[in-house]
Amino acid sequence: MSNIPENVKGAVDIDPWLEPYAQVLSERRYLADKWQYDIKHATKDGSIQSLSQFARNSYKSYGLHVNQNTKEIFYKEWAPNAKKAFLVGEFNNWNPESHELKDKDEFGNFSIIIPKDSTTNDFAIKHDSKIKVRFVLEDGSDIYRLPAWITRTTQPDKDTQKQFGPTYEGRFWNPSNQYKFKNNRPKFNLSKDSLRIYEAHVGISSPEPKVATYKEFTKNVLPRIKYLGYDAIQLMAIMEHAYYASFGYQVTNFFAISSRYGTPEDLKELIDTAHGMGILVLLDVVHSHASKNVEDGLNRFDGSDHQYFHSISSGRGEHPLWDSRLFNYGNFEVQRFLLANLAFYIDIYQFDGFRFDGVTSMLYLHHGVGAGGAFSGDYNEYLSKERSGVDHEALAYLMLANDLVHELLPDQAVTIAEDVSGYPTLCLPRNIGGAGFDYRLAMALPDMWIKLLKEKKDEDWDMGFIVHTLINRRYAEKVVAYAESHDQALVGDKTLAFWLMDAAMYTDMTVLKESIPVIDRGIALHKMIRLLTHSLGGEAYLNFEGNEFGHPEWLDFPNINNNDSYHYARRQFNLIDDNLLRYKFLNDFDSAMQHCEMKHQWLNTPQAYVSLKHEVDKVIAFERNGLLFIFNFHPTNSFSDYRIGVDQAGSYKIVLNTDRIEFGGQDRIDENSKFFTTDLEWNNRRNFIQVYIPSRVALILALDK
Repeated sequence: MSNIPENVKGAVDIDPWLEPYAQVLSERRYLADKWQYDIKHATKDGSIQSLSQFARNSYKSYGLHVNQNTKEIFYKEWAPNAKKAFLVGEFNNWNPESHELKDKDEFGNFSIIIPKDSTTNDFAIKHDSKIKVRFVLEDGSDIYRLPAWITRTTQPDKDTQKQFGPTYEGRFWNPSNQYKFKNNRPKFNLSKDSLRIYEAHVGISSPEPKVATYKEFTKNVLPRIKYLGYDAIQLMAIMEHAYYASFGYQVTNFFAISSRYGTPEDLKELIDTAHGMGILVLLDVVHSHASKNVEDGLNRFDGSDHQYFHSISSGRGEHPLWDSRLFNYGNFEVQRFLLANLAFYIDIYQFDGFRFDGVTSMLYLHHGVGAGGAFSGDYNEYLSKERSGVDHEALAYLMLANDLVHELLPDQAVTIAEDVSGYPTLCLPRNIGGAGFDYRLAMALPDMWIKLLKEKKDEDWDMGFIVHTLINRRYAEKVVAYAESHDQALVGDKTLAFWLMDAAMYTDMTVLKESIPVIDRGIALHKMIRLLTHSLGGEAYLNFEGNEFGHPEWLDFPNINNNDSYHYARRQFNLIDDNLLRYKFLNDFDSAMQHCEMKHQWLNTPQAYVSLKHEVDKVIAFERNGLLFIFNFHPTNSFSDYRIGVDQAGSYKIVLNTDRIEFGGQDRIDENSKFFTTDLEWNNRRNFIQVYIPSRVALILALDK
């Protein structure tokens, strides 16, 4: 260990298998550290700035800003390929020459100060009026763009669309009644607090076939999330995207929030209301790529194809599958733009952290596509200089992003990586040689559940395989476990509820007739799959909106293939409000599960000790944080006085039981029962209890104190 570079020694101490690759890890960390050093010393006066000062100063100087005292408007834009720049809009009747940006500096920055209107003594540009920037290129041609740092863009009205097309319009956002936050951020301790995430999309959050609004989400959905017991919301499709059906993953305007749901002030109210309920709000941030849109996006912003992105000719400028542009993370101004973007959402909207989309695509030059995407776990696939194909600049950017977020919100912010590759050290702290993420998504788990439901009969489920998949994660690197996310809800796939119950969900979810076997099985396994994933699969948990109650239909946004229908772009919360339907049973179980975790806490604790994986009986038993979890997956066999090993002696009681009537169960358990340990070793535990476990039932037991 004497040759281990000091800057990654902590990571190698945690995982000695990293030792042969310590030099590679050190070089990768060094690049991020060098960039951070360069940023800290990139000041005109020679002073040293922190990463957060750099990011904040950037979003406060670039784009459009106002001085409320003088009523002046300041605008700054980086466009190195342009020869001249002009601000145009309704305020100057779209005059292409009247408001020229001056002082193009050596870095390609243009700027202008627009004095107040001498007639009205107010701002010369009216709030919410339309604006664009016009660039004149070296060849004399001119192009019109939306300012890169613009904070408000809107879809044009129908008449404008007929005349000019569907290109989004820039708006000067300067309301007189800006929303003022009333609530503090909820306290959150990354080292010990549980994270139960409700993944949600504002636009689909209504039973009606329409685009729901921020205000409707605040009024109608936040109370449901609070009832369920989640302590974090992960909001999707917030950054502005001109194409609704992209699910928010083709971002056109990075500093603008989607106007189709309402105004910036409406989103602030949503987040503030969530904070008042004790709920963190995370942003699904897309820094992995950008929309190819030119007139309302960043693509060819200053006329060149390599301003924010790798050039097309380099072979690195376009994503091979997503038809989108790829950022050049090694460019200082791109670092400024993206880091400022994170600071902007934390400061202006009070987001508490980020789920970084497309991290696998960022990490590798092959973007996880094709043969390069088949990760076996061999360390050479990640850390070999010859074989890994790691994009060192993208990785260094992610390190800087994590540094910034945790500097802005120390001991509070949450960062989650959407990475399917399993890159080692991704979720280790930066100061010991890791990339600095707090969690990664356990993306193998939903695939396992769907594969089982598609390909195996219940009696053929392999308990050992299930357990192995759920616990197969890197030591000291936390994961967010989930049984299904938005990916499994999309058209072309099926939710777990649909795999379990299929067409019977349309005909047999009523309580007015006796339940049929397919519904009994579906409801029982839906609860057990979720509870097992929740309790064994990670250090945090995620659920996608509607899946908690077994939403009966997939998700499909309006597009040309469905005649622009909103029928499937909604969540039918009305189903759980109908007391004559069985959806309420699953919803109430999900609430009981979250509240049980809230009270007894098993997330964010050391991994469980699994004492039993019985392939014939189909029973799994494990202990975590002093709790005993018992699952009987057998389709028909119930067991009386079943012996379960437990380490801690005492009297145990049931704290959660999937078989309750109110959870759609069959009420076969006496919850007043007490289970006393016998001082005899069983399954490598110092004691055992004997318990009745009916078929397709899960129990959580706790010491009766």
